Amino acid sequence: MTGSRTGGIPHQPSSGNGHTGKHTYGVPLSRLGNAPGWANGSTGFGDNSHRGVYGEEFIRMLATAANLDVTRKERDRVGVDWQLGYAGRKGTRRFPAIEAQVKCTSSPDIHGEHIHYPLKAKNYNLLAGPDYDLPRFLFLVLAPADAFTWAHATRDRLLLAHAAYWMCLHDQDLLENERTGTRTVHVPRANLLTVDSLHDLFAEDYRNMLVAS
Repeated sequence: MTGSRTGGIPHQPSSGNGHTGKHTYGVPLSRLGNAPGWANGSTGFGDNSHRGVYGEEFIRMLATAANLDVTRKERDRVGVDWQLGYAGRKGTRRFPAIEAQVKCTSSPDIHGEHIHYPLKAKNYNLLAGPDYDLPRFLFLVLAPADAFTWAHATRDRLLLAHAAYWMCLHDQDLLENERTGTRTVHVPRANLLTVDSLHDLFAEDYRNMLVAS
């Protein structure tokens, strides 16, 4: 099995033009004077808190489409936003579950085939190492800077922008001092979250990385 910095399992072909450096997605419509009337009275529209909730719901929608059971962790004490449950395939462990910490950004720092994302030391230590009962992952959602373009609904489909990526840190050492500082993780762009790749995260390979497996 390959390490988390090289993509873990499964690998998926990346898309895009391979451009490196920081990206911004869209210009807020309010700057162009095109914001709808309701937005003027919508408290916190497009702020960091709103973006964070959007990122979590992005994951919930994707997991629901994958027919996974999704449970929210109401108290953020152990670095987990969602627990995902899976009925299991024939011949595999019954009713396996994984946990996820969700982050959302509108200014991803993209370097080639990786997205560099700074995690607070405490959040990093709540993902790193093998001492867990359930495999846990970082889910990084990339959202447009323009909150008016997060979702587009027609009679045929609901389109959510842009995409989410995953990373496993069970093969990484914990930081000695988690009270200060950050650790930048390199999330592989090959690790695109899809209905199929969500199911692949229930593979025994990740459970076998845990001390408590």
